Amino acid sequence: MRSEAGASWPLKTAAWAVVAFLHVPLALIILYAFSAEDKSYVFPPPALTTQWFGVAWDRPDVWAAIKLSFQVALTSTAIAIVLGTLAAAALARARFFGRDAITLLLILPIALPGIITGIALRSAYHTLEIPFSFWTIVIGHATFCVVVVYNNAVARLRRLNPNLIEASMDLGADGFQTVRHVVLPQLGSALLAGALLAFALSFDEVIVTTFTAGQQTTLPIWMLQELIRPRQRPVTNVVAVVIIALTFVPILLAYLLTRSDEPGHR
Repeated sequence: MRSEAGASWPLKTAAWAVVAFLHVPLALIILYAFSAEDKSYVFPPPALTTQWFGVAWDRPDVWAAIKLSFQVALTSTAIAIVLGTLAAAALARARFFGRDAITLLLILPIALPGIITGIALRSAYHTLEIPFSFWTIVIGHATFCVVVVYNNAVARLRRLNPNLIEASMDLGADGFQTVRHVVLPQLGSALLAGALLAFALSFDEVIVTTFTAGQQTTLPIWMLQELIRPRQRPVTNVVAVVIIALTFVPILLAYLLTRSDEPGHR
């Protein structure tokens, strides 16, 4: 029998090739954020500087876009936690007519292309005569953030031993006490991981936002506008580095939380 190490080297090589394909462009963005050249991308950059970080720091339009994206992501994540947890609680163990159809409808927004979701939401807002606002963006983001929280919560609930709930009720706890002291502690890390992923997805979402924002400018929309009409390209790269940092942290934390819950992990 071939050894596991000898058999797996092609897979390891392919995995590292994919990692390089995905992350070399990110490394270039970080590099050009320090480029002294502001009109073209020359490799290697003729000189390096940190001046663009100061320029980006002093741009009020950047701060306004960051603030709006942060508020939208927080609100969308809060809505997703509530709705996703409730949906998971209803569907994790219950058996009723239409359960599979409801499950499909819940996960559909994240399976569909973002442009389809965006067009559908824009048409709905137009039909209902809902003006574009902060809340139209939040609703658009919540459609896929709910799915992330739901998937994490329903997976954890399905692994939850039902005997714990029955024992709690047998010992005199009511429904609220059982949820508070038995169910929620078991769900804690799954909900936190889902919330972190939902926040990261919402913060850098651009396609659905394009159809639901109206004249408002979130950070990804600001970056798209800057790329279409470039003025100071390194500033755009600096902001991209900020987005990478802000989204990397919650994704890493979510990964560590879900990884620590895997059976046999130490």
